[in-house]
Amino acid sequence: MAHATLKSHNQSPRKVRLVTDMVKGKKVPAALSALEFLPRRASEPVAKVIKSAVASAKAEGKEPDDLVVQSIIVESAGMMKKYMPRAFGRAAPIRRRKSRVIVTLA
Repeated sequence: MAHATLKSHNQSPRKVRLVTDMVKGKKVPAALSALEFLPRRASEPVAKVIKSAVASAKAEGKEPDDLVVQSIIVESAGMMKKYMPRAFGRAAPIRRRKSRVIVTLA
């Protein structure tokens, strides 16, 4: 089993899960080719994490074409909170969500 982690990606986990659910359970070449033509912002970082997991599997002596994306976990990596000034001296919160992506290949 090979693992790779993207610790902090500046996009909400809900949007990243739309991309990761598409490649879960696929073989690595099929997953990478699907991500290449997907018009979503999260597809490039997810492909990079999968390639990183493939590289660590190669270091363990496994054949990359036989690997399958066993699981991709997308969780919240916290958020950046700031405030936007509004009318009458009020402030509105802005929450920039971040996500963590953990890939396991088998």
